[in-house]
Amino acid sequence: MRAVRLTSYGGVDGLELADVPEPAPRDGQVLVDVTRAGVNYADIGRRHGTYDVVSLPRILGSEVAGRRRDTGERVAALTFEGGGYAQVAAVDEALAFPIPDDVGDDDAVALLVQGLTAYHVVRSAGRLGEGEAIVVHAAAGGVGSLAVQLARRWGAGRIIGAASTPQKRKLAEQHGADVAIHSDPEFLRERILGANHGRKVDVVLETIGGEVFRESLHALAPFGRIVVFGTASGQVRDVPPDELEQLNVALAGFWLRPLTATPERLSDPLAELFDHVRAGALRPHIGRVYGLDEVRQAHADLEERRSTGKLLLAP
Repeated sequence: MRAVRLTSYGGVDGLELADVPEPAPRDGQVLVDVTRAGVNYADIGRRHGTYDVVSLPRILGSEVAGRRRDTGERVAALTFEGGGYAQVAAVDEALAFPIPDDVGDDDAVALLVQGLTAYHVVRSAGRLGEGEAIVVHAAAGGVGSLAVQLARRWGAGRIIGAASTPQKRKLAEQHGADVAIHSDPEFLRERILGANHGRKVDVVLETIGGEVFRESLHALAPFGRIVVFGTASGQVRDVPPDELEQLNVALAGFWLRPLTATPERLSDPLAELFDHVRAGALRPHIGRVYGLDEVRQAHADLEERRSTGKLLLAP
């Protein structure tokens, strides 16, 4: 089969397209003929050797859609151990979820890592309430665009999208944000308050770190929640518990991978997301579909923030 292997840490040159043997499934695994594989920001960290470091070479890719070899059923599957950037993937059967007939493979992959993350950061970690104001950082990205739509569906009072370019801010508004603001950290708190008619906000979904985190933290109203689920800037978040106490706010974190130990926390939300798509109430934004031979371009587009929405590979 054809697959993309990471052969050295660092730049995109470490990603090589090669002919390799098909994977041998372990007990509890099934083979999937892959039609789509997701490209995620965590893959950038894996490529640089700063996240989830393992021995090389390895096949990246933590989510796929395709058909099970044993049953022919269309499934969307999580592959956090890697193996998604390939024509065939071995996946844990418990993490292979049936795709409804009227949901496409592109949308199904977009609802795995990005969709499930958006679901849980808005509902489970952010605990968004009816009428509350929420800020969504990276609002034109795969998670952000879905979080904006879910916040709208679940009764947010005001949705503020933050993004780096006019095009991305326009996309955030098209997905349902009431207003979109520049994501630059300088004077970010003032922009957030201005976008919320001078009032502080109830929930912030924060993926950047550094000064964006600090500015967002101080834009929270009493009993507000800030949810962190990524550090795109590479800058640490440094907040002592005493500061949270003085602000009367809560800090929550979210990472999808530990939920694989309790698959029902994935399958039930995913079924709900599929239903929203089928009803036309949720529209995953597919940025671009690349061939396996274009994987270096996909990584560069994502890392250099040239992309919007979900990026996919078509093995």
